[in-house]
Amino acid sequence: MAKLQSQPLYFPPATGTWQTQNFSDLGWCQDNIDSLYAFLQANNSKGFILLNQGKIVLETYFGSFTQDSLWYWASAGKTLTAMLVGIAQQEGHLSLSDSSSQYLGSGWTSAPANKEGLITIRHQLALDAGLDDGLNMSDCTLDTCLQFLTDAGTRWAYHNAVYTLLDSVLLYATGQNANALVQSRIRPTTGINGLYLMLGYNNVFFSTLRSMARYGLLLQNRGDWNGTPVLSDTAFFGQMTRPSQSLNRSYGYLTWLNGQSSFMMPTSQLVFPGPLFPDAPHDMFAAQGKDGQIICVAPSQGLVWVRMGESPNSGSAAVTPIFTNQVWNYINRLPCSSGIPLKLNPSSLVWPNPGGNLIRYRGTETPLEWKVYDAMGQLRLEHGPGNELETRELEPNVYWIEIQLPNRTPQREKWLKAPN
Repeated sequence: MAKLQSQPLYFPPATGTWQTQNFSDLGWCQDNIDSLYAFLQANNSKGFILLNQGKIVLETYFGSFTQDSLWYWASAGKTLTAMLVGIAQQEGHLSLSDSSSQYLGSGWTSAPANKEGLITIRHQLALDAGLDDGLNMSDCTLDTCLQFLTDAGTRWAYHNAVYTLLDSVLLYATGQNANALVQSRIRPTTGINGLYLMLGYNNVFFSTLRSMARYGLLLQNRGDWNGTPVLSDTAFFGQMTRPSQSLNRSYGYLTWLNGQSSFMMPTSQLVFPGPLFPDAPHDMFAAQGKDGQIICVAPSQGLVWVRMGESPNSGSAAVTPIFTNQVWNYINRLPCSSGIPLKLNPSSLVWPNPGGNLIRYRGTETPLEWKVYDAMGQLRLEHGPGNELETRELEPNVYWIEIQLPNRTPQREKWLKAPN
């Protein structure tokens, strides 16, 4: 999609009418919008909003869900917590280099004291604290669940408990819990309204879809709301939306990043080459939550879009990024004159990627053998020879495709099996 026409960034009032922009002014066609809406509805969406420079271009709700309905953000709320930590630091309540034990107390993990002391608030934001996330207790915040695996900063893992304990860090450092911080630091300026609720070990944010869109707009303007800074620490925001460590380059401070040279996925230690969202703008960053709770911000396009709903399909760890990329595919097709095909990497081995139940080798030779490995390195499918591979038996997820060509070493490529 070409960059949309530049216009001043608009900020809606805390209450009252949110200005809209007619999609025809952007050269978009109703048929293409209908296709996007049909895709969203078929994938269990409850609501979707797309902003251009802050103005609502698309807004739709499905079933009984309305503008006033509340829904959970799941892990999309991680990015909101990251901003609260940035606000606490700019107010002098904490420093990212502080040991987490300074706020959580000695013995908040089962790690040896000298290893526990290495974990800092920055490690909690980057999710590289080095604690074991493979105990089937990734959400558990009890010290007995938080066991040492490796030194902080040497292993990235999508460990919910490490993130959740930032709530306790904020409470000790500021004297206010996450709800009080949102209500006092963010809501008065932005009109964002919502509430954290404890669900098991997890502290989950609930709000309306429009509040989620307001937060996306705040992210688009780097923490500033119409000239009033909510997060004035621009250095922190820059760190939040750039790689926070070298292990998973597609992860900032509790925020997913596009356009990087490689990425990792929740529950996996494999590193996949290429950007996480191949059909999204290079500079896009996102808040991603279970069952497809999504905030996407594309500064170069002036676009923000948000989606709430049930899981697009089976609920596997890869569903949300796959679904996010699919939505971008539909957004890329909104212009009337586009008819744009799926983006193809001319150097890729297989097509389409993301794909469905059948993929094809893009070269001129006939592969002798196909092998498909899941994100944990387990062989899931083996077939050959032939130029095509049926993948119907594979659930939507991230895989490695390995192709053996005549008289050549095997070639591997990351492949996304998309939901139907």
